[in-house]
Amino acid sequence: MNSVLNVVILAAGKGTRMYSSLPKVLHKLAGKPLVQHVIDTAKGLNPAKLVVVYGFGGEKLQEALAGQELGFALQAEQLGTGHALAQAVPQLNGDTTLMLYGDVPLTRLATLQKLLAACEGDKLGILTDILDDATGYGRIVRNGQAQVTHIVEQKDCTPEEAAIREMNTGILVLPTAKLTGWLSELKNDNAQGEYYATDLIALAVRDGVEIATVHPADHWEAEGINNKLQLATLERIHQLEIAKSLLTAGVGLADPARIDVRGAIEHGQDVLIDVNCVFEGKVVLGKGVSIGANCYLKNVTIADGAVIHPFSHLEDAVVGAGSLIGPYARLRPGAELAEEVHIGNFVEVKKATIAKGSKVNHLTYIGDTTMGSGVNVGAGTITANYDGVNKFRTVIEDNVRIGSNNVLVAPVTIGAGATTGAGSVISKNAPAGELTVARAKQVTITGWQRPTKK
Repeated sequence: MNSVLNVVILAAGKGTRMYSSLPKVLHKLAGKPLVQHVIDTAKGLNPAKLVVVYGFGGEKLQEALAGQELGFALQAEQLGTGHALAQAVPQLNGDTTLMLYGDVPLTRLATLQKLLAACEGDKLGILTDILDDATGYGRIVRNGQAQVTHIVEQKDCTPEEAAIREMNTGILVLPTAKLTGWLSELKNDNAQGEYYATDLIALAVRDGVEIATVHPADHWEAEGINNKLQLATLERIHQLEIAKSLLTAGVGLADPARIDVRGAIEHGQDVLIDVNCVFEGKVVLGKGVSIGANCYLKNVTIADGAVIHPFSHLEDAVVGAGSLIGPYARLRPGAELAEEVHIGNFVEVKKATIAKGSKVNHLTYIGDTTMGSGVNVGAGTITANYDGVNKFRTVIEDNVRIGSNNVLVAPVTIGAGATTGAGSVISKNAPAGELTVARAKQVTITGWQRPTKK
């Protein structure tokens, strides 16, 4: 449509039934605040102005939404949706205003586009739905010609109105030019003593403005969140929708009911994901990548053919093609692995680069390290890179063999082709191609008696 669009998001409610000091709209679904879901969808409509009406926890809300070119309007008293909308009016311009809710996170962009198109620039639009039981919702009242005449809230319904199945989702499209006048006419003579935005419909009918209605494709698109049970319910619905999209795109999921995506997954062909995996931020999975059960991946790139075995934790890391990680491995921020690297069980890698074909297979910590290709690190080895004040770097050149239970005390360089003996504490550079051993001489104390309890 060619009209200029405003979007107003109502987000002033405290959400007392969440039993939390956090404003309701900042509770997270799929790792993102509820209101951010609404904002992201609204941005897809390219509005000229996007205003968030806030109240409880306003500082937290504005801090969470900083840097997004949003307008903010304060609703100091919670006097209803019509009153909330009125707080945003001074910031509005253009032809059409879309009213959304910060606690209704899953409305599809296509649904809102359909609603706006139905308004044709000058109608008032209502997103309605047909429920088997509409208890608790405002009812859509129509005349004998099936035209909408008004909306009546649950607490104000007559028995006949309470039997109506078509309900109001609260999402409205309004002609901006008429909005100020209509809002000034709202009355609070109802069971709640509030100014309802839904009363705008009767005023529009009075003024001869046509009412258009559109239904969402799925009931949950218009469901709001008032407590943590509803939050958990919509979380599972949303995750199942994500799982369906992944499956349709060719990703193999062991169980679509047991995956959590709190960001975005890019993937190649023949990717397999086992159960109970969590993905946060941006995760890139190459062709033929396999993710074992119970893994956590955040902001990672995994190249073709790599295998992440179960119970591994990867964050801000890069894994090269054909690499094997885990089980029970941890890649911390700054871990960059080339192709065919093996990181085994109970190995932690942080701020380290590891070149092609190197292996760190057991019970080891590699931090602040530059490791060459073809290196084999024995079990129980650590890079001691921190003196309590400064971090230092360990350099392990190509084809080095590090013996079991070594401590490499940085700054230190292990030359190409060098070998270090088991149990060594290497605090000085080890020359290339040589065996370096640094451990105390073994001594047997003849005749020593073990103490016994008296």
